[in-house]
Amino acid sequence: MLFGRLKSSVPTPDQALPGRPSRPWTLGQHVVLGTPVVSDEVPEGLEVAVFGLGCFWGAEEFYWQVPGVWSTSVGYAGGTTPNPTYEEVCSGMTGHTEAVRVVFDPKVVPYAELVKRFFEIHDPTQGMRQGNDVGTQYRSAIYTTTPEQEEVARELTRAYAEELQRRGFPEVTTEIAPAGEYYYAEDPHQQYLAKNPNGYRCHAKTGIAFPETA
Repeated sequence: MLFGRLKSSVPTPDQALPGRPSRPWTLGQHVVLGTPVVSDEVPEGLEVAVFGLGCFWGAEEFYWQVPGVWSTSVGYAGGTTPNPTYEEVCSGMTGHTEAVRVVFDPKVVPYAELVKRFFEIHDPTQGMRQGNDVGTQYRSAIYTTTPEQEEVARELTRAYAEELQRRGFPEVTTEIAPAGEYYYAEDPHQQYLAKNPNGYRCHAKTGIAFPETA
């Protein structure tokens, strides 16, 4: 996963790569859930959550297993370059995180449960890295799609940060911001671990469960 030029800071818009006006690849059905990978038109009653938590291959696998999740995809969020390629994102010159986009039924799985899972399956204190994966594309991030999501995300981030601090961990570095443009990654990356069961997994977890009182 360590390709290109590693970066320790996100480029400014004038420094970012120019990208391209449209996505140069097509995507089909979710190979696990059988739903569309590209779900820009979300079915009525469902919501969208976007998380950055390191290598997106492993992150997507965790989320497609959650009851109430209708579809997942991997892509690029939080950056500047339009329709970037994987290699461009890994260069550190697009500003994006590797992200997982989750389309879910809040009547089955509340957004708060997705956020709690987010914190438990990666280490939100590592800054621009997750384990051996180093670079801005691996930073911890929650990109919210509604004001209600932002409120929940900030509340739960505070609760988990306090729990980690109590246990001697460094400061939580999770970025929380409104979801901007999300760009779907290339087809080989979608449901990668379903297609490649012995593929690369990086989960630099803290091992700390989310506090039950939160």
